[in-house]
Amino acid sequence: MVDQLQGTWKSMSCENFEEYMKELGIGRASRKLGCLAKPTVTISTNGNMISIKTKSIFKNNEVSFKLGEEFVESTPGGHKSKSAATLDNNSLIQVEDWNGKEIIITRKLVDGKMVVLQAWLKLVSFVSV
Repeated sequence: MVDQLQGTWKSMSCENFEEYMKELGIGRASRKLGCLAKPTVTISTNGNMISIKTKSIFKNNEVSFKLGEEFVESTPGGHKSKSAATLDNNSLIQVEDWNGKEIIITRKLVDGKMVVLQAWLKLVSFVSV
């Protein structure tokens, strides 16, 4: 399933994160703080349930889901979005949809690092901790 992504990962770098947060409707002050955060992401499985926990000094988030099944989650901006996730070529692909906006989040391993690509966010790299 997502065995290669399981574990705890620490953010190393982030490009255009402020633009991503702006698109989500996050206020200026929170965007500035968000850019300073270096979140830790823990991906785990329990049977066919996948959990992704994101922790930073500013905000924590947790989402659990089954592949291919729609679920509701809260975005960092506080919006409720409908999401679904699938596996494709060893990448975990998550599609978030709210108010007609769509963000595709791809998580995959590249050279031992978890890389997260998003529609407005060019690249986020995480190393295993």
